[in-house]
Amino acid sequence: MPKPPARIKAFNLFTVPMQILYHSPLNISDFVKVKLLKILLHEMSWAEAKGYFLKNDIAILPVGSNEQHGPQNPLGTDHLIAKAIAEETAKRAGVICLQVIPFGVSSHHKQFWGTIFISPKTFKNYVKETCLALNYYGIQKIVIVNGHGGNLHALTELARELREKGIFISVFQWWPAASKLLPDLFKPEERGHAGAEETSMNLALHPQTVNMKKAVNEETHKHKMQTEGVTLPLDTADYASLGVFGISKTASAKKGKKVFEVVVDELVKHVKLLKNAKIEDLMQKPKA
Repeated sequence: MPKPPARIKAFNLFTVPMQILYHSPLNISDFVKVKLLKILLHEMSWAEAKGYFLKNDIAILPVGSNEQHGPQNPLGTDHLIAKAIAEETAKRAGVICLQVIPFGVSSHHKQFWGTIFISPKTFKNYVKETCLALNYYGIQKIVIVNGHGGNLHALTELARELREKGIFISVFQWWPAASKLLPDLFKPEERGHAGAEETSMNLALHPQTVNMKKAVNEETHKHKMQTEGVTLPLDTADYASLGVFGISKTASAKKGKKVFEVVVDELVKHVKLLKNAKIEDLMQKPKA
């Protein structure tokens, strides 16, 4: 099967009216008025996608999970937050964004109803093949916006593997960025899984999914078999019966909006740097 043609200088169908595809009359003023209308790959036609891929080598891919986040938050917390961050970043940076991959490595939450858990191998291969499909169309730089910490090991592995194929992958996680950029906004005990920080993001982005009347403050407990130097194969239910690590009752939409803006600003910086970078400068070769 022939590969798509090499990248050439052409009108970017991502940013010009569709009349040009059909040779309809088009005034020069139309080009001035046109703005970036579509940033979501699944909303584009193949012709619009072609226009983007012929002129760009970067894309954003959000991933997350569908797992418990305490009695107050939706199961989709991780992928919903990742989706929102990725799409807003794409809009501000002028880069396409793929649909979110909603299921992840979550077997440690399986005792809570509705958690969908995928093996690390299956998750890694699915994301990897998605990246390879993008690379088929000339994408060499991919920013993965990860909403679930349990995915990180698999994503780190696939990033190393794809580097060997000339594809540069960066993985962004919003909560480590928030703790560095906004260290005083939440107490340490508010930053845990399903805690006030994560609940605040939900309140800011999709408040209709949160029931603060059911929010709890839960102190995790030590497993009775735990002693110093011992590693146990524990699941969340073994030390947090309601699935909340710490304090969640202090969550607020105001704090969530602040976190969202700060982490998106930070990610936009990264995406713009990556967008302007040459692929050969990102992956060093042996010196002559």
